[in-house]
Amino acid sequence: MTDRRPLEGKTILMSGGSRGIGLAIAMRAARDGANIALLAKTDQPHPKLEGTVHTAAAQIEGAGGRALPIVGDVRDEDSITEAVLMANGEFGGIDIVVNNASAIDLSGTLDLATKRFDLMQAVNVRGTFLLSRAALPMLRESANPHILSLSPPLNLSPKWLGAHTGYTLAKYGMTMATLGIAAEFAQDGIAANTLWPQTTIATAAVQYSLGGDRMMAASRTPEIYADAAYEVLVQPARSYTGQTLIVEDVLAEAGVTDLSEYAAVPGTPDTELFPDVFLD
Repeated sequence: MTDRRPLEGKTILMSGGSRGIGLAIAMRAARDGANIALLAKTDQPHPKLEGTVHTAAAQIEGAGGRALPIVGDVRDEDSITEAVLMANGEFGGIDIVVNNASAIDLSGTLDLATKRFDLMQAVNVRGTFLLSRAALPMLRESANPHILSLSPPLNLSPKWLGAHTGYTLAKYGMTMATLGIAAEFAQDGIAANTLWPQTTIATAAVQYSLGGDRMMAASRTPEIYADAAYEVLVQPARSYTGQTLIVEDVLAEAGVTDLSEYAAVPGTPDTELFPDVFLD
């Protein structure tokens, strides 16, 4: 029996991906033999955060994929155009776009600096829209084209609208752009979906910015996101589109119900600590 490698030879263009969730998604695809072009700013190491676009590329190739590190900024249209052209030139097309890059600031309205508000809108909303748009001509030529944005379902509960209005606007903007593209390009067979976890994910941002050890105990590893993203990206694009998907639901549909291996801290997450981010 041959191994199931549906992403073998497929080309993924991802924003960000130097570390964390994006890198985990890239590594999962690399095990199939996928080509991954990373558009990221991290040319040089961050003093507190591990990983650059170059170290990520080395890891992707070590896992069996082909990597194209592209130093650029998803806020800059010229960077996006160059990334699309480079990915197409290197790999002969683009099959998948993953809108992974995201800025976060959970400050309340009175405390949120305007420049931070603008940053979240520029990276999350504008970046998602422009990167997806720039890749559409190549996606139209793909046999099974997908756009996947790492953003939540639209939930108008005051619990989330009032928690961090600036950040919520930016993440919902990613979702709305993705669902709009799904509707607009359905006849072209281009899938566009969003994917969001039930719990927080154990990344450096969670560890250092959002709550430290207690938040880590309520988190799962980036690999749970990566495994769910993989299941989405191998679905038939024409029929699997326009959805706001939840990581745990996607895995359950794939037959994965024991999630203990994804615990960031063994024996957790404690269900009483689940943030249920944007879900209820």
